[in-house]
Amino acid sequence: MRLTLDEYSKYFKMSKEMIHSKLRAKKLNYIIENGVTYIIVTKSSIKPVEPVQENAIKQERPMAPKPMIPKQKTTVAMVLSLYQKENKHLKEKIMQLEEKIDKLIDDKEQMLRDEMSKIEQVYSAKDEQLKTILELVNTKLLSEQRSAVHDVESIDINNNDAKDVEVVDEIVELKEYLRTLDLEPYQRKIVKKRFLAVYNSDIRVIKQNGKLYLNFSKYDYSDLLEY
Repeated sequence: MRLTLDEYSKYFKMSKEMIHSKLRAKKLNYIIENGVTYIIVTKSSIKPVEPVQENAIKQERPMAPKPMIPKQKTTVAMVLSLYQKENKHLKEKIMQLEEKIDKLIDDKEQMLRDEMSKIEQVYSAKDEQLKTILELVNTKLLSEQRSAVHDVESIDINNNDAKDVEVVDEIVELKEYLRTLDLEPYQRKIVKKRFLAVYNSDIRVIKQNGKLYLNFSKYDYSDLLEY
């Protein structure tokens, strides 16, 4: 069976350019009669072409709408229940946060206690000989300061009036002096710790028999008594 180029293009749904390309490549059997090219094909390779109708494209049937589920009406009881659940959730969160805060505070206090313990161990591990020397020096200074009395000076004034002046070292125990001040207990502790921290290096602070003494007639302690 032979077909013209138009018939071949129609049956096999192929463009004429493609057909000419296959002919040039000798992939199709053809003959030319009276200037017309015929392509040789077998009957089994030709399928009948159904006529194209205007309404060939099937339209999809619209899907049936889904049944509407009626919305549940919001009631006062539902709102209250929702608020109660939210409040319960928030309370649980607050309790968890409070527990975390308490744990952090406890851990911080424990760290401070451990740090104080380390500091005390360092002080207790100091050279005992050095402590003994410092105690002897402090004892000697205290005894000298207690026994020291300034000489009485006579002062001549134009009106022939004379005043005898006698200055004695004012040595006061730190604990007793702090009681005379208008301080809170925690403020006294802060001041006392300040004196304890410097008594080994500050000659103004005198330690005797485990007690600290101050000499206001010779030294100024305003920097250590600040609170």
